[in-house]
Order: sequence, then C-alpha cells, then structure tokens
Amino acid sequence: MQNADGAEESISGINIAPFVDVILVLLIIFMATAPLIQRRAINVNVPQAAHSTPKATVTIRVIYTDVKELLLEDEKISPEDLGKQLEIMVRADPFLHVALLSDQGNSYGDVVGILDIIRGAGVKKLALEVRTKSPAAVK
Repeated sequence: MQNADGAEESISGINIAPFVDVILVLLIIFMATAPLIQRRAINVNVPQAAHSTPKATVTIRVIYTDVKELLLEDEKISPEDLGKQLEIMVRADPFLHVALLSDQGNSYGDVVGILDIIRGAGVKKLALEVRTKSPAAVK
C-alpha cells in the first residue's frame, strides 16, 4: 500500500475475521453432533417398530441395559433412587417427558416393573423408545 506521500507502507496487523468465522463454524458443527456422539456411547439394542415417529420435545432418558443395569441420563442408578430422582424432577416440571429404552432381550416383567417405578414417581408423559424398521424389513 502507498500512503499520501507515495512511500510504501507495510501491513502490521493480522486480519482475524476469517479465523473467527472458521472457529464459529466448527463450534456449531461440534454443538450439533455432540448429542449424537453421546447417544452412541451406550449400546442398547431397542426393538424396532414399523410405525414410529420421532418427538421434538426434550425427554429424560431411562435406560435398562441387557445386563440389567438401570441408567438415568447415562448415569447408573438403583430402582429406588430412580423413583426418588424422578419425583424431584416431576415437582420441578409437572409436564416432564420420559423415554424408556430397554434392550429387546429383557423380560417383559422387568420392563413393566421399571414402567411402574416411573409412573409411581408421577410422570404423566412416558414413551418407549424404538428404532424404525427399514421398509424392506416390514414386508
């Protein structure tokens, strides 16, 4: 660049605007993919259903694994503590949504027992999470 008297002037500052743009895009990508990565951390083989619709609401996830471990939002919990914790959450939010993920190998009686604990805590909005079958598997 030339100044008013015709002498060359060097650029002494660094333009960080492109750097900030790239960092913001990366931040948005990581924020969007973080829940997907966390969800794959626990492997629960939930049953598949041909007619299921994903819900747009935020839900609390209760997971019952194939080794009969009970988890509340990816943290191990006993059945008694699950009921107490959900009661506290229901008092804070009466319209609390809870999704139960259970491995398809678990017995029906065990799953009903967990459903009873969740209902006993006062949860009104309860769903069983399933995977959607591919169209080829439905036929």
